Amino acid sequence: MSAEKERIIAISNALDEAASNINILRNIAWPNEVEQEFFKNKAQKLPVVEYRPFDPNPVLDELKKARRLLGVNDVIDKWASRIADKLESSALLLSSRGTQDFFRHSKNMYGCPKDILPDGESTALDLAKHFGELFENVKNFDLGAPPKACVMPSTLAAEMEKAVTGMFGDEGPKIVMDDTISSNAIAGRRRIAINPAACFTDKDIQQLIEHEVYIHVATSINGHNQKNIRILGAGHAGTTETQEGLAVFSEFITGCIDLDRTRRLSDRVLATQMVIEGADFIDLYRNYLEKTDDEGKAFDSAKRVFRGGDIKGRAPFTKDIVYLEGLVRVQNFLSAAVAVGKFEYLDLLFCGKLDLSDIPALKMMSEMGLIEAPQYLPPWIRDKRFLLTHLTYSSFLSGTDSSVLNKHYKEILA
Repeated sequence: MSAEKERIIAISNALDEAASNINILRNIAWPNEVEQEFFKNKAQKLPVVEYRPFDPNPVLDELKKARRLLGVNDVIDKWASRIADKLESSALLLSSRGTQDFFRHSKNMYGCPKDILPDGESTALDLAKHFGELFENVKNFDLGAPPKACVMPSTLAAEMEKAVTGMFGDEGPKIVMDDTISSNAIAGRRRIAINPAACFTDKDIQQLIEHEVYIHVATSINGHNQKNIRILGAGHAGTTETQEGLAVFSEFITGCIDLDRTRRLSDRVLATQMVIEGADFIDLYRNYLEKTDDEGKAFDSAKRVFRGGDIKGRAPFTKDIVYLEGLVRVQNFLSAAVAVGKFEYLDLLFCGKLDLSDIPALKMMSEMGLIEAPQYLPPWIRDKRFLLTHLTYSSFLSGTDSSVLNKHYKEILA
């Protein structure tokens, strides 16, 4: 093996070791007692959350090892430096939980609602507000949805079991019930956790299979199976935007997303901005309660934004903006890849946990024989016919000036 390959593998190993000392969601989770105490106080007192001390030094020491190996290949070094910076911010984020410094590190990792998107003009906050206007326009319109019904967690578990077995066989994760998670479901390489207290809709089952199983689990296992570049198996903060963007795009391209799901994603962006502007936990809880009329759901939704941050406001956990921002970036990347005929990049997206900005380095490492082709791909990537048709049509529309036609049809509708 060449010296350059050995250097790249050594960098990856050091980064992977640093990442192994970080589990953000687990370390910012709230114990159930926080919710119980909040409602015991009639939702009138701010929650009190205590976090165990986190020592960032083991992570920072491993990152020093990785950085000492940099300086030979510009493409590879930029890739490694970006990951090292995200891991450093992650460690410092965990060491500053409950303080205003938490927000500074969260911004470095996930960004903010007002960050500019690839078009150079719009933001995730703009997109969230755009969806909000749509919801207002259709809220009294019959969209043809079936009557509301509660799909039990056991039903979801059974359907997920079929999907996991069908795609991964014995290599698939176990499906368990876990009442400590802040989401309705969360997936990793070894297990998929489902909240036993959650109530699911008719759309949720396929959404969660597309999102959690076919994206998050698939990229986790593909990354874990990489023999040389082990960091591809680590779901660190530097990969979150692209992984969630891919997962939401998967919901869109398979037609299983709906307005309720889109509204949840939009509301998370709006809620994050509210906290940045000064809303405390009770303010956000009441805001959600007006929308849901469900105390438990309102608490959980507010908790997502305040996990790890300052309960008094101005220091939220900004991860939840990446769903919409990631969706926009993934859609644009896929459209560009199709427009220039770079179809080989489509499968490369699933070789492990990665960010879109990693693609040049991953392509180089793939050509060096350091990265293996992904074994598990979502159905819409295995059979690319509809994807390519959709993206080709979308790229045509984005390249035309539709303002005249848009004005014409608005006049007709008026």
